[in-house]
Amino acid sequence: MGCCTGRCTLIFLCSLQLLAALERQIFDFLGFQWAPILGNFLQIIVVILGLFGTIQFRPRYIVVYTVWTALWVTWNVFIICFYLEVGGLSKETDLMTFNISMHRSWWREHGPGCIRRVVRPSAPGVLEDYSYVSVTGCIIDFQYLEVIHSAIQILLSLIGFVYACYVISIFMEEEDSCRSK
Repeated sequence: MGCCTGRCTLIFLCSLQLLAALERQIFDFLGFQWAPILGNFLQIIVVILGLFGTIQFRPRYIVVYTVWTALWVTWNVFIICFYLEVGGLSKETDLMTFNISMHRSWWREHGPGCIRRVVRPSAPGVLEDYSYVSVTGCIIDFQYLEVIHSAIQILLSLIGFVYACYVISIFMEEEDSCRSK
């Protein structure tokens, strides 16, 4: 097989997906967003499974990868709708943390150009507890960064889905030709 085959392209796409999922996992951990952490974890496992299936000529593993890819696209569309507040969804809810905590996207306070200012409570007798964080000067709002992350995931997944289907068909043709000989 040559280097520019569908198989090599799928290996490259899976590697990119793995890097993108790992990057996203890190920032979701920093924001304590448990739902995306769980989704990213599953994405990492299935992409590794897809890589293994592609390298080892295991079409069943690639089928699992293609099915998961469709689910992953759906999840990322939901995240886009969530952060853009489509259809009654609100980014101010604790949905991404399973209502366990009040944490939000890490990008909310640490985005590019953001100036974060902690305002201490003004009431006397209140301990040194921080009550409010003011964020100003962000080059791009956090919800758009989250949407960009999801859009990249969707793009990689759709291209990966197409190449996975192609590689499965090639593996099946090779298997059929070996059986008929």
